[in-house]
Amino acid sequence: MQAMMAEIKSQNIDGKGIAETIHAELKVKIAAKVGAHPELRAPGLAVILVGDDPASSFYVNKKQQSCAAVGIESFKTVLPKETTREELIGTIEKYNADSKVDGILLQLPLPEAIRPDTQEIIDHIDFNKDVDGLTTYNLGLLVVNDRKAIYPCTPKGCMELLKRTGIELQGAKVLVIGRSTLVGKPISLMLNQANATVTMAHSRTQNLEAELAAADIVIPAIGVPEFVKGENLKPGAVVIDVGINSIQRDGKKRLVGDMDFPSAQGIASHITPVPGGVGPMTVAMLLSNCFELYERGERA
Repeated sequence: MQAMMAEIKSQNIDGKGIAETIHAELKVKIAAKVGAHPELRAPGLAVILVGDDPASSFYVNKKQQSCAAVGIESFKTVLPKETTREELIGTIEKYNADSKVDGILLQLPLPEAIRPDTQEIIDHIDFNKDVDGLTTYNLGLLVVNDRKAIYPCTPKGCMELLKRTGIELQGAKVLVIGRSTLVGKPISLMLNQANATVTMAHSRTQNLEAELAAADIVIPAIGVPEFVKGENLKPGAVVIDVGINSIQRDGKKRLVGDMDFPSAQGIASHITPVPGGVGPMTVAMLLSNCFELYERGERA
């Protein structure tokens, strides 16, 4: 076993580089579309931010910068953290009715006072503008494999990483660790549709080590720093690490994934680093979804 592990040269999956390629591809598509038809407007993305959380503000600004870089017009509404459920729904309805807006993004998490109503609030987003793919209606379309479904951005980014890295999914044994609506459940469905054999593990799963040892592909998405240890991986396994956790180490603030990255080196065949793996792909898929909704609207 140790000899087999020593022979494996782990390859980092460059999510940042792949995302930049997707941005460049989108920029060309948008320029060709709008440039060839002067009467057409640019695609439009509306972003709603509630409260003053620094991390959320940072992510919203990065998304707006990415929009500008590829030719998507962005609209931003920042609401105070005291905003009521009704006031937030009113802002969503305003963008639902705005013909310049193709996609609506509600930045999560919401402030604690209205957080219990998150899904109900999301469900006020017009399905035809559900750029994050998180409305109950859209998730239902995903369950039945309807072609009108918009794939949630992070799971879609994971799938794109596997595709562009040349990882074969058909018949592969995939272990998804986490069952959230944001990642675990949708990516399990998407992997199943790609003919992978999927196991979804969670906090009540027994003998997780045995599941890890059997998995060809591991996708940890639980938000627990360095939870998965390399010693439990099947030699040659592929790791798509969705986790992004802030920790203190050696007196410095660091970002780490749900995979103990150093211990996976020499055991995993391919692995996404944190940062620079799945994170940039989430933004790339957001832009991709916005352009897809724009094209749907133009064809309607």
